[in-house]
Amino acid sequence: MASTADTDVMMAADGVPLKIKLRRAERMRKVWALALVAPLFLFILGAFIVPIAWLLMQSVQDKEVPEFLSDTAEAFQAWDGEGYPPAEAMLIFAQELADAERGEFGRVSKRLNYDISGFKSMLKKTARNADELALLTPDTIFEGFVDVDDDWEDPLYWVAIKNASSNFTDYYLLWALDLQRDGSGDIVSVDEGRAVYFEVLIRTVEISFAVTVLCFALGLPIGYLLATLPPSKGNLLLILVLLPFWTSLLVRTTSWLVLLQNQGLVNDLAIWIGLWNEPQELIRNRFGVYVAMVHILLPFMVLPMYSVMKTINPWHMRAAASLGAPGWKAFLKVYFPQCLPGVGAGTLLVFILSLGYYITPALVGGPEDQMISYWIVQNMNAANWGLGAALSVVLLVLTMVMFFIYNRFVGIDNLKVN
Repeated sequence: MASTADTDVMMAADGVPLKIKLRRAERMRKVWALALVAPLFLFILGAFIVPIAWLLMQSVQDKEVPEFLSDTAEAFQAWDGEGYPPAEAMLIFAQELADAERGEFGRVSKRLNYDISGFKSMLKKTARNADELALLTPDTIFEGFVDVDDDWEDPLYWVAIKNASSNFTDYYLLWALDLQRDGSGDIVSVDEGRAVYFEVLIRTVEISFAVTVLCFALGLPIGYLLATLPPSKGNLLLILVLLPFWTSLLVRTTSWLVLLQNQGLVNDLAIWIGLWNEPQELIRNRFGVYVAMVHILLPFMVLPMYSVMKTINPWHMRAAASLGAPGWKAFLKVYFPQCLPGVGAGTLLVFILSLGYYITPALVGGPEDQMISYWIVQNMNAANWGLGAALSVVLLVLTMVMFFIYNRFVGIDNLKVN
């Protein structure tokens, strides 16, 4: 006698149980969904995840000495860093210097020169005598190095080789913050003459914060006007706001370079109306950077605020006025709190975009107005990939910190950009 379970199974037209057919259809639906998402995933992987992973690796890799002077690196890693390295390690170093090819030696000397200025020329001088040094005994090898160059008496040069003997290091990340490790391994500040990047980092934050505040101060009334003006006038104002989007970043920056120069339209107009009597320096300084960056980034502040303001019921303000609230108080207590999602989105967007600006400060700013992106490009062009990557990591961390602060106090769920 057939069981009840067997007789209750629903069959498809082809004789396959319906439950199995449904599972197959669901599986195929998931496969097609993944196939549609795959191009986007591959794009994000290749254009975002892989470059960031490479960036993180380059900022902690230190492979010049271990790769080209492998035996020296191994010998120096066994040294505790006190006094001078063992004579056997010096002999290995001399032998590998004698055997090193020109290209290999150039990369090693360039890396060591980052630690101590002048190390490259001293190492070249030593390499020319490496054949004779490699023939010395352990008892005379140190004196042989000193005879070639008196600087070998300074333990710091030997410590620099030891510090560069590991495949992974925090050297570049510390350098990006104007820090270094001393002979005992403690983290200390670099010499005042080499301290550059921490000041640049602070300057980058200052400029980004100032640009964000200026964009907010200008964008709030513009967004309010866009939301309250009649459509004909509001659309005209919106076109003026969107105008920077329709022109190249380089064109916009160059336009300000022309307008703000000594013989530019702004100076000529100011002299004509009597604001000042002679041309003023309006570019190659912080003022020019602020003007150009605010003009370029203002739409990124206005549009998120406008998208929120246009959804606010105008009767809220009228109700507040009918209850006796002055206009300014009704705006601050009733209208502005409803704008906070758009304000938060605009400020976050403008600040993060400002952190990574390069072209505008480079063209309209002076030497004291260059931001961290400028130094990233300079180090990359100089083939100092480690420091360039470390500065990029610092910029990435700063961006993530700002995003975390926004999420902590405003909430990412309240983010609204359209």
